[in-house]
Amino acid sequence: MTNTTHFGYKTVAEDDKVKEVAKVFHSVAAKYDVMNDVMSGGLHRLWKMFTIANAGVRPGFKCLDIAGGTGDLAKVFAKQAGPSGEVWLTDINESMLRVGRDRLLNRGLLTPTLLCDAEKLPFPDNYFDRVSVAFGLRNMTHKDQALAEMRRVLKPGGKLLVLEFSKVAAPLQKPYDLYSFKILPWMGQKIAGDADSYRYLAESIRMHPDQETLKTMMEQAGLERVQYYNLTAGVAALHTGIKL
Repeated sequence: MTNTTHFGYKTVAEDDKVKEVAKVFHSVAAKYDVMNDVMSGGLHRLWKMFTIANAGVRPGFKCLDIAGGTGDLAKVFAKQAGPSGEVWLTDINESMLRVGRDRLLNRGLLTPTLLCDAEKLPFPDNYFDRVSVAFGLRNMTHKDQALAEMRRVLKPGGKLLVLEFSKVAAPLQKPYDLYSFKILPWMGQKIAGDADSYRYLAESIRMHPDQETLKTMMEQAGLERVQYYNLTAGVAALHTGIKL
C-alpha cells in the first residue's frame, strides 16, 4: 500500500509530494526573492535578521543551512564564521540551489553547496555548531525524520534554528486568509507567471504544525530547551533547540 501525505490541501502519494514540491520551486526559483519581498512586504528580511541574531555564529563555527535556497542565511553565516569556519548551503531543489550558489559566488563567498535531502543528511554525527532551516520544514514529507537528522549532525551544545510560517493570532485570521488565498495567487500570476505554486504555498502554511505542536516535535526529536518566538503576530515563528 502506498503511503500518502499532504501536498497543500491535496492528499498525494509520498513519492509524488517530493516531485510536486520540486516543480513548485523549479517554477519560482528565478523570482523567489522578488516574490518573498512582495508577499511579506519585506518582513521576511527582518525575520531572517532575527534568526541570524539568535544563531550567534562566531569565527570558526561549522554551520549547515538546510533548504537554504537563495542563500540569505548562508551568506551572513559565511561572513560571520570567517575563513576558519565552514558553512554549507544545501537544498533538495537544484534550481534554488543554483540561484543561491551564484549569489554567494557573486559576493566572493566560496562556501560549499550541496544538493541533499534533509531527511537523509550526508554529514557525520556531532559535526555542526549550528543548523538552520528557514521556510523549508513545511515542505518536508517526514518532518520528524528531518528534525532527528538535524539533531544528529549537531555537536553537543549546538543549536537548531527553525524559521517557518506559523499560526497567526486569532484577530488576524480572516484578513490573513483573504490575503493568502485571493491576493497571493494573483500576485504570483502577475510577478512570477505562476498562480498555482503560490496557492500551494498558502495551503502548505495552513497544513504546517502550529507553534506548540512544532515545539513538541522538536522535543520528541531529542532537542532540549526548545522555545519559540512569534514574529509579526505569529505570521512566522522562530523555534530554537539545543542538543545536550
